Amino acid sequence: MPDTSTNPNPLLTSPHREQTRAPRPDPRGTRDTDVAAVVRELPVDASAAVVWRALGAAGLICGVYRDGGRPRVEPAALRRLLAALDDRLPVGATLGVCVQLATALPLLGQAADLCPPAAAALPAVSRGEDVVALAATDAGPGSDLTALATTAEIGADHVVLNGRKRWITNAATARHLLVLARHRPGGHFTDFTWVLVPADAPGVTIRPAGTTLFGAAGIGHVHLDGVRLPRSHVAGRVGHGLAVFARHIATERLAGALWGVALCRRALAGTADRLDGRALAGGTLGRHPVVRDRLARATVRLHALDALCRVHGEAVARDGDTVAAALLKAAVAETVEHVLADCAHLQGADGFAEDGAQTLRAQAGVFGVGGGTTEVVLGLLADNLPALLNRIRPT
Repeated sequence: MPDTSTNPNPLLTSPHREQTRAPRPDPRGTRDTDVAAVVRELPVDASAAVVWRALGAAGLICGVYRDGGRPRVEPAALRRLLAALDDRLPVGATLGVCVQLATALPLLGQAADLCPPAAAALPAVSRGEDVVALAATDAGPGSDLTALATTAEIGADHVVLNGRKRWITNAATARHLLVLARHRPGGHFTDFTWVLVPADAPGVTIRPAGTTLFGAAGIGHVHLDGVRLPRSHVAGRVGHGLAVFARHIATERLAGALWGVALCRRALAGTADRLDGRALAGGTLGRHPVVRDRLARATVRLHALDALCRVHGEAVARDGDTVAAALLKAAVAETVEHVLADCAHLQGADGFAEDGAQTLRAQAGVFGVGGGTTEVVLGLLADNLPALLNRIRPT
């Protein structure tokens, strides 16, 4: 009988997965002190892969998930972890960890029930020893997943993949790729399936993406040329690819909003401190009425985003509420854009220093693109306008 004396890894809850159980999460969870202690030991230029390994060794990866029949994040724990990472590490490192925590690892855990290679890969990924990349975005259509050109020809005992994936976070350091591919022609949501692909499989070529903004994220472009694998590498049910993705991208959008709160808070606090230290007409620049007004307005935006996270976070994490997740995604994109623009402007020429506010502003553009563009999620919100308005109807 498996040992059940302590809390099991919530990523490994199916009975037939007991024999490949990953380490149990630290019962302390992800308290601020635990996370901060681990992060302080990391180099300030640590890559996402290095951070992932350190978090896994400390039991902090499993600590962000709650128990249950499927892997689900605990919003408060995820908030603490992302805030600690953002406070010290490069944006790219936090990005690489965020995508794995919110999307790639939970999807791998869900696939493990029906995909033996996923079940075999899951323990090492949960321990931080291996990295799994989520390869959804194609070279051409980008966020329009129904226009994917990457194909998976599924036979009785094999699957063959062909296509190109671009701007894939963690691709350059991944041992495994979760590839979303089309298994039949058409644009119906049942035409797509996930396949777990070893990064070193014959026919897989990965090259680093040409970007200086997210070097720590291991972003790469993936070329799949006749990659032939046993059919057991189909990750989950055939035709359920987009449905599964929708559930997990909702969690990624929540994670992005939580991270956005931490990033904006850091930027505003740093800007306020910097301006309070600059003399101006017998006082400081931070006390100038125009500066005070802009910082106050930015803080109002930040508190509004934080309130949305607190109101909708549980529904997204527990129920996969895609509409609430879209609301968070749209809100974080606009909030980060406004707050960081204000911070960069108020810092003046200092903002153009290496790794200064202007660089952070450019990096933060990922909040309007990753996990679906702002325009895409606004369209979803417009489609659900009556329901959204009813959510705030007085009772």
